[in-house]
Amino acid sequence: MDRPLSAPPVAGAWIRRFHPAPDAPVRLVCFPHAGGSASYYFSTSRALSPDVEVLAVQYPGRQDRRTEACVDDVHRLADLATEELGAWTDRPLLLFGHSLGASLAFEVGRRLEGSGVRLLGLFASGRRAPSRWRDEHVHLLDDDQLAVNLARMSGTDSTVLGDPEMLRAVLPAVRADYRAAETYRGRPGDRLACPVRALTGDEDPEVTLDEARAWAEHTTGGFDLEVFAGGHFYLNDHAPAVLASIRRHLARPT
Repeated sequence: MDRPLSAPPVAGAWIRRFHPAPDAPVRLVCFPHAGGSASYYFSTSRALSPDVEVLAVQYPGRQDRRTEACVDDVHRLADLATEELGAWTDRPLLLFGHSLGASLAFEVGRRLEGSGVRLLGLFASGRRAPSRWRDEHVHLLDDDQLAVNLARMSGTDSTVLGDPEMLRAVLPAVRADYRAAETYRGRPGDRLACPVRALTGDEDPEVTLDEARAWAEHTTGGFDLEVFAGGHFYLNDHAPAVLASIRRHLARPT
C-alpha cells in the first residue's frame, strides 16, 4: 500500500498496461468477454489516458498466453486474478467487465473488498446479475456450432471467423470461457460495498432488463442501470457514451 505513484509494479502475464499513466489518481481494471482478450480494451486505455490508468486482464489460453491451460471456472479465475491485482491497489480501483468479464469482475471485487481494498465501483456490462441463472450449454456445442454462435454474437473479428486455422486456434479458449460463464452460480446474499452500474443493450438476447436490474441486489453502495440501443456488443457502437459514463462516475465525490 505504500508504493509511490511513480513506481508501479511490473505488469506480468495477467495484466496489460497499454498506456502507463504514472500520475493518474485512479486505475480502471477491465475484464474481457468470453473468447476475448486484454487487447479488446486497448482503445479504452488510449482514450482515458493519462487521466485514468487502465489495466486489462489477460486470461490464460489466448494470444501470448495461448500455450497455457485455459481456466474454465469463474471462481478459480477470480482467485488468480485477485492475486495478481493485489500489487496494483496502491491507487483506487474501478472495475469494468463485459459479459463473462462482469461476473469475473464481481467475484474479484468481492475478494478485494474482503481483503480490505475499497473499490470505487463496478461497471457490469452485458451480463445478468449473479443471482440470475439460465440453463445454457453453448460450451458443449461442436466446433462448427460454436463458431456459428460466435458469429451470431458479433463480438469476434470477422477475419478470425473467416480463417479456419485462426478459428481452430481460438475455439479452445472460447469453449473454456463459455463453460466458466455457464457454470457460474452467484448467491443472492453476495454483495459488494461499492456502487454498481449495470450497462446493457436493449436487444441483447443474453440479458433481459429485469436480469440487468437484478444487479441492484448485489450491492449496498448504490445502483444505476444504463440501457443502450443494440445487442450483446452494444458497446462497440457506443464507446464514447460508455467512456463518458465512466468519467462521470469517477468525477463523483467519494
